[in-house]
Amino acid sequence: VWLKRDSGQYWPSIYQVMPAPCSCMSFNPETRRLSIGLDNGTIAEFILSEDYNKMTPVKNYQAHQSRVTMILFVLELEWVLSTGQDKQFAWHCSESGQRLGGYRTSAVASGLQFDVETRHVFIGDQSGQVTILKLEQDSCTLVTTFRGHTGGVTALCWDPVQRVLFSGSSDHSVIMWDIGGRKGTAIELQGHNDKVQALSYAQHTRQLISCGGDGGIVVWNMDVERQETPEWLDSDSCQKCDQPFFWNFKQMWDSKKIGLRQHHCRKCGKAVCGKCSSKRSSIPL
Repeated sequence: VWLKRDSGQYWPSIYQVMPAPCSCMSFNPETRRLSIGLDNGTIAEFILSEDYNKMTPVKNYQAHQSRVTMILFVLELEWVLSTGQDKQFAWHCSESGQRLGGYRTSAVASGLQFDVETRHVFIGDQSGQVTILKLEQDSCTLVTTFRGHTGGVTALCWDPVQRVLFSGSSDHSVIMWDIGGRKGTAIELQGHNDKVQALSYAQHTRQLISCGGDGGIVVWNMDVERQETPEWLDSDSCQKCDQPFFWNFKQMWDSKKIGLRQHHCRKCGKAVCGKCSSKRSSIPL
């Protein structure tokens, strides 16, 4: 634990040696509860003193058969949520240390988020899938699964106010899943040239921050209206120059002109010919 001294430099106030390599951790500032995941599958829990100069062991959870990959402590429910390389998601009672339940994922989990209000847990895994579970005190129900990435999920971030889930992936993209909108809207954010390593969300400014293997940090302003692709309009001739399209035999015969290929404007949706649509943009997969 590093504390900032009067000189402005950071010095270690606590140096704790763990029985196995540490793989992840979760810290709750309100309770000063520190949960540390280990390579041997154990979650070690400590309480830090008010002056942050001492950490007292509280309990250990035998949560997984192999490395712990993600930990979340939910203060409102007194739950400890975790995922491991054993493809297991588990949750424990932080008061008793008792295991409450578990769920086996299709691949090793690499992202974990939780919504306190609805008790929904979001699990991203290395296959590129996001699984949503509804948790009860000692059971869980599969709600649905999302698959939008071509690579594994590397990070998840949840906005409980707008009810939006962000997922970063090794396919270099971030996807915004509008869960609260109930329309199934998904927006792909392209800003990295290598895999997305981590995501963080600032609720008060509605800014998403992503960092990638390309060394870049991208700040996304999610508080603006997104431009949506318009509906493509139908027409037998160019809606700008009135030239007939190749299937419009009558107008071709009447005007003695060769029919042209139809295109659509990505901005207004009008049906236009190649001459009237000089700019090009490939349709995303």
